Amino acid sequence: MECCQLLYPVWLDACTQVLFSYGVVVGTLIALGSYNKVKNNCYKDSLWLCLLNSCTSFVAGFTVFSVLGFMAEKQGLSVDKVVQSGRQIRRERQTGKVQETGRVRMASVIDMFPKQMRRPWRREIFLIIFCLVFFLIHIIFTTQGGIYLFQLIDHHGLNGAGVLVLSVIESVAAGWAFGAERMCDVVEGMTGQRPCVLFKLCWRYITPLICMACLICMFLNYQPLTSNRGYVYPDWAYGLGWTMSCFIVVPVPIWAVVKIRTIKGTFKEVTRRGLGLAGRRHTNQEMGVAEGRAKES
Repeated sequence: MECCQLLYPVWLDACTQVLFSYGVVVGTLIALGSYNKVKNNCYKDSLWLCLLNSCTSFVAGFTVFSVLGFMAEKQGLSVDKVVQSGRQIRRERQTGKVQETGRVRMASVIDMFPKQMRRPWRREIFLIIFCLVFFLIHIIFTTQGGIYLFQLIDHHGLNGAGVLVLSVIESVAAGWAFGAERMCDVVEGMTGQRPCVLFKLCWRYITPLICMACLICMFLNYQPLTSNRGYVYPDWAYGLGWTMSCFIVVPVPIWAVVKIRTIKGTFKEVTRRGLGLAGRRHTNQEMGVAEGRAKES
C-alpha cells in the first residue's frame, strides 16, 4: 500500500502523460504509420521518436517550471498555489489530446470506407462536418461551468484507467497473441535489421507489468474528484466519468465478439483468422526472412 501511495498521483500522472506524448493507445502512430512504405525503416523511426520526444519534454519541462517558479517568487506563493493544482497546464494538455484523437478519427473513417471517402469532394465535406460538429461540442467548455466539465473529462478521459487498460491489452496482443518472435520477423523483413532482445522483453513482460501495476495502484488509491475550489462533484457526475472511461475500453470486447460471431469455425480457428495466422504461417516479409536464413544455413 505504501508503494502505491508513493506512485499516486504524481507518478501515475507521469505514466499516462508518457503514453499520451508518445501517441500510444490513441492510434496516432498507427494512423500515420499506415502511410509509410512497406520497406520503411520503422525500427529507426521508433528510436528517433523516443529520443526526440524525450528531449522535447525535457526542454518543455524547463520552460514551464521556470515560468511557474518565477510567478511563485513574485507572488510569494508556492508553485502548487500558483497553478491551482495544474488546471491551466492540463487545459493545454487536453487541447493537444483533442487535436491528436481528432486526426486519428478522421484517418480511421477514411481508411474504413476508402471507396466512398476517396470520391471527389467526399473527404473535404466529411472533414468540414467533422470539424463543425466538434467545434459546437467544445463550445460547452467556454461557458461559466465549462471548467467543471473539463476537469471531469480530463480526469476520466484519456488520462486514467482506460488508457492503462488499453496499453495492457495492446501489449498482450502484440507480445503473446501475435507473438513477439513473429513481430521481430516482420520488423526484420521490413528493415533488414532484427530488433534486440529488449524489445521482446518489453512487449511480453515489462510494458504490461508496469501498466498493470499503475492501474492497480490507481484503484487502490482512488480519490473522489474535486475542483480546484473544493467543489465536490455529485454522484451522477462520477457515473458519467466512469462511463466515459468504459467507452474507451468497451470497443475491444465488442469487436472481438463480432469477429467470433461472423467468422465460421471453432474458437481456435476464429482466433487464428482474427490475428491473421490462419491459412499461412508467415507473411511475405517473414517468408523473405526465412528464405534468407535458409540460404545462410
